[in-house]
Amino acid sequence: MNVLAIIPARYASSRFPGKPLAPILGKPMFWHVATRAAASPAVGRVVLATDDARIEAAARDLGVAVVRTRPDHPSGSDRVLEAARILKATPDTVVLNVQGDEPLLHPEMLDALVAPFARPEVGITTLARPISAHEATRPDTVKVVRATDGRALYFSRAPIPYGRDAQPQYLGHIGLYGFRLPLLEKFAKLGQSPLERMECLEQLRLLEAGIPIHVAITPHMSFGVDRPEDIDTVTRILNEQAS
Repeated sequence: MNVLAIIPARYASSRFPGKPLAPILGKPMFWHVATRAAASPAVGRVVLATDDARIEAAARDLGVAVVRTRPDHPSGSDRVLEAARILKATPDTVVLNVQGDEPLLHPEMLDALVAPFARPEVGITTLARPISAHEATRPDTVKVVRATDGRALYFSRAPIPYGRDAQPQYLGHIGLYGFRLPLLEKFAKLGQSPLERMECLEQLRLLEAGIPIHVAITPHMSFGVDRPEDIDTVTRILNEQAS
């Protein structure tokens, strides 16, 4: 299987400008993401996709493959698609959208993201993990409900499913995606859907268009860096893992 992991890394951020370059244990954050992604046996190639000359130069200095993309993309998925086209990805390529602010990414998460593509009917994958009922009440934690074959039935910021007579097992969505290239191209052509606008969740665009998403389960947690103070948390966790 031809698997290409692309890490979108833009410089501008309202809460954390220059986030991909934030130093963590002496290396920029994007280096940690790229290094962990490359450790997945399922991934054939890892490439950083950025709109910024500073990030591009830092990547080249550290030996991280990088392509320069336009600055005006509305989402990371659009940046990933441009990078895939620059890299001349073929229609049979599985393209992974690996968030550039996940320095604690576990390589096994990408293995789980790729595994369902062994079934030819699977065109898009993402991940989820079991979460507590308390965590499910947080709007920033996106929940997902699956069919018995692993297809996503719905994603929501609300606690789903509703437990009328029993306590449900909640699944928290992890924002990593795998696409067969033709479906990534189709996703980019779709306009925003009503449910997407309502919940501010772009994956609902696919479900409303009748395009299935396969949700694989992982035991690993995800920790995205949103603010400068998150760097201290990531640094502490990495030091604990190394000890």
